[in-house]
Order: sequence, then structure tokens, then C-alpha cells
Amino acid sequence: MSPEISPTSGAGAPADFRSHFPSRVLVVDDAPEARRALRRSLEAFGHEVVEAQDGHEGLALAGRNVDLILLDVEMPGLDGFAFMERLRADPERFNLPVIMVTGHDHREQRLQAVASGVNDFIGKPFDLLELRMRSEAQLRLKASRDAVERQRDDLEQEVLRRTAALRRAFEDLEAAHRREREAHLSTLRALVLAAEYRDWDTAAHIERISGYCEVLARGLGLARADVERIRLASPQHDVGKIGIPDSILLKPGPLDSDEWAIMRQHPEIGARILGGNDADLLRAGRLIALTHHEKWDGSGYPRGLAGEEIPLEGRICAVADVFDALTTDRRYRKALPNEEVYGIVRRERGVHFDPAVVDVFFHELERIEDVQRTYAERRWQ
Repeated sequence: MSPEISPTSGAGAPADFRSHFPSRVLVVDDAPEARRALRRSLEAFGHEVVEAQDGHEGLALAGRNVDLILLDVEMPGLDGFAFMERLRADPERFNLPVIMVTGHDHREQRLQAVASGVNDFIGKPFDLLELRMRSEAQLRLKASRDAVERQRDDLEQEVLRRTAALRRAFEDLEAAHRREREAHLSTLRALVLAAEYRDWDTAAHIERISGYCEVLARGLGLARADVERIRLASPQHDVGKIGIPDSILLKPGPLDSDEWAIMRQHPEIGARILGGNDADLLRAGRLIALTHHEKWDGSGYPRGLAGEEIPLEGRICAVADVFDALTTDRRYRKALPNEEVYGIVRRERGVHFDPAVVDVFFHELERIEDVQRTYAERRWQ
């Protein structure tokens, strides 16, 4: 049962009480006078209000078209806590914000409410300003979460669309060339260039990465076949950027935290694009795409691998990728001098980079610089 509710009159609410997030709000309370009081206030804020006279009716109405629930605690049949247990058991309604309206201020009751998944509380009799502030806060959070989910869904759909197009192109080329090795190489090159073409001023990056990785793999004493495999697979390291929106990939300045979170998805996007095929070069490319941003000390992404948990191909490409990124011009900064970058690579030995790969890098420095000079001016139109 609900004690008397005496809010400030909704009809006299000032204009600035209008919500910035007009929404559909469900009021669940067994007391008609309580529901009427909440309805008047919420409608004064600009919300559409749906009423439920008990917990069972409330659960039936708490669907996708409801943005916020105001829930009484003490109701016959299904009280507020039982209501929350059933609501949160449904994955589709797990994040639906709920404000519990209570006439009690017992610590145990509030702890139980928090444990059941309640987002906030408001007391009875409620204050109109408090109701507005608490409901607005929950609706603001929901709007932000919905925006992130929409962006994620849009990104996933774009990745699926582009991946499907790439796979169709790959399959057509593969069939045309009778699955010969040259067909694999031509297709991989087309796939890599499809990603790099969007960032044209780093197109020669893939040629330098391939050359650097070949020098490092050979210097580590790998078998000739393994050296060749890494040379041909390493250009695929950034193919996942094809799934990153142009507004982020081509941004002329530093990324903010939300943009950086999306950019950090490109290793896993690349792994998904290159997955599902048994071709040796695609398997190697998938491994490099997924792990070239992992760090020796475990602070990298996407999986936080450390030391020799990181595949050797990824450890090799990490050194090559960072060296090339720092020594070439980018939209947001100029290239650093080689000597300055050498100092960075030395400092990151055993932190970002595998110490053994760094040692080979400096032992083979003359060959590394040969690759750098060879592909310094090359551009694709």
C-alpha cells in the first residue's frame, strides 16, 4: 500500500521542468491516488505515462517501448522486489532503468532494492524537483546507452556488409584462378589495399611493413618458408580498419576516448574478416591482425596477452608497425627522425616489444633502413 503523496502541483510546473528526454514512463503502484499524482507530474515534464495497478500488470507492460519505470515497493500479490527479480531475469529488460518509490527509509530495504537491480530511489511524499532530477538522470543514462548500442549495431552491420562484399570478391577471384597460390596473393593484396586506400597517405606502409617483417623474421633464424609466410601475411595487419568509420579513421587530430574505443576494435574486425578460411596465408594474416597491438608486458589490446603468449608473428609485426608509424608523416603529426625513434624502440624493449625482436632490429638496422629508403616515396593513385 502507498502512503499519501503530496507533490508540487504538476499543472504549475515551470517551463524549465520540461524534460530534455521526453519518454514513455511506466508507473506501477496499487494506489490510484499515487498513480494520479505521479502521472500529473510526469506529464508536466513532457512524458507519456502508462499505469499499472499491480506488479503482474506492470511486467506485462514493461516492454521495449518503455524507457523508465517508477515502482512501488509494497503491493499485494507481487511486491516491488519480486517484480525486480522477474524483470532483471529477462535479458531484453535487464538494463531498463527503475526508480523505486518508497515511503520507508530502512537501510535493509534499500540494500535489498539495490541487490535486486533498482537504479535509484525517491521517497513518499515526493518532491517535484527531486522527481524531475532523478527521472532525468536515469533517462539521460539510458539515452547515452541507447546511442552507444545503436552505434555498435550500425558498426556491426557495416562490418558485415563490407565483409560479405570482400568475401564475395575473394571467392570470385579464387574460383577464377583455380585456387592457385597466385590467386591467394592477388586477393590478399586487393583486400589489404581496400583498407589502405581509405588512408591513401600511408599506402606504402604495407610494403615497408612486409619488408621490415621479412628482415626481422630472417634475423631471428626462422625457416625460409616461415620468413616468406610472414612477409606475405604481414600486410594484412590493419585490414580491420575497413570496418572503422571514416569520421574516425580519417580524423585529422587525436581521437577522443569513445573514438579510440572504436578504433581499438580493428584487430578483432580484421581477424573476423580473415577467419573461416584454411588458406595458410589467411591464417597467418588473421594471427597478425589480431595480435600486432599486444604488448610484451601485457598492457596491449585486444586481449592483454603478455610475453610469449603473443604469437611470434604478432611480436615481429609490432616492432615493424610502430617503427614505420613513428617515422612517417600522418594527418595529425609529422614523422620523427630515425634516431629519436631508435631511442623509443630501445626504451620499449621488454615493455612494449619482445627483447629478442628488438635485438634483431638493431643488429639488422642497415637492412631495415634499406627497406625504408626503397619504399619512401611510393604512392598508389
